[in-house]
Amino acid sequence: MDKRERLDTYLKTHEFDSVWFAEPNSFAWLTGGDSVIDREAPTGVAAVGYDGTALRVVTANNEANRIAAEELPDLDTDTVSVEQFDWYAGSLADAIVARVGTGEDAAADIDVPGLEQIDPTPLRQPLTERDRERYRRLGEETAAAVESVCRELRADDSEREVASALRVALSARDIEAPVVLVGGATRAQQYRHYTPTDAVLGDYVLVSVTAQRDGLHASCTRTVAFDPPSWLADRHEAAARVEATALAATQEVANAGGTAGAVFESIQHAYEAVGHAGEWEHHHQGGAAGFAGREWIATPDHEAPVEEPMAYAWNPTVQGAKSEDTVLVTADECSVLTTTDTWPTTTVRAVDRDREFERPAVLELENEA
Repeated sequence: MDKRERLDTYLKTHEFDSVWFAEPNSFAWLTGGDSVIDREAPTGVAAVGYDGTALRVVTANNEANRIAAEELPDLDTDTVSVEQFDWYAGSLADAIVARVGTGEDAAADIDVPGLEQIDPTPLRQPLTERDRERYRRLGEETAAAVESVCRELRADDSEREVASALRVALSARDIEAPVVLVGGATRAQQYRHYTPTDAVLGDYVLVSVTAQRDGLHASCTRTVAFDPPSWLADRHEAAARVEATALAATQEVANAGGTAGAVFESIQHAYEAVGHAGEWEHHHQGGAAGFAGREWIATPDHEAPVEEPMAYAWNPTVQGAKSEDTVLVTADECSVLTTTDTWPTTTVRAVDRDREFERPAVLELENEA
């Protein structure tokens, strides 16, 4: 089912005459384009609406020409209208209201007076074939950027220096980096979100990113060690086994038409089986990925449907260790998107399943500090 067919079903099911998308990730989902100017603004500078027949893009007059020329790669600009309003005359929400007919039932993904506000997340799942193709390129290039930086690290580098290098490597590939985490040996053991500081890396480092291009988000973590602690290999393997279990369970639950809570139950059991019961309580475990870093984050009894084909980024942690990649899950396979096939891997077995997965291993470098 393509995106317009999905929208047609949505309009009919919810008895809406039109639906509007102004959140940047949903705008990107439908248009393929970027509506963001100010990263701190809650909405983009353009909205796209659909009424069952036509697509309409609305934006301010100072943005219209650029949006039409550069930010609608998935739309036939001969059949979609790009409508503008004077930037000084009102807000984007006002412009949407002006285009909803009297007596019409309309909805939007932002707060628009007179319109029902909706959660667009279910519409963005599962991924279309074109989205999957873009995802593969994003995943490969994200992993290439991260791994190229990781191979050049030294124990006396600071976390902030590494974060800067990661942002440059990603930007050079036209990739945004909404999340860049770098945790050296001390802080990676203290915190699950190791936001970069001036601390030096020390004996080892965890590097985690969530990268974004064309609205799609890819997350991955790599571990580099210079003088690895004696416990690192065991904890890293434990986290990798939990991730492998999550991936196997995701595919099983998707094929059975189940929910995120069922996957989470397998994750909880996996932690217990690898000797770290209750470790899941210290950090979220990830979930579905796509046009958000996580379309949803799994919790106990979570009722979000597990879709396929869909990307998933599970990120289990065991104090000081983490395993994470973005993986395309289909009915038949789990294909890692954030991979270059050049990073060392370790083979791990999913808990209570006759399935093995290749997961990133700890890369050991000479300590030149």
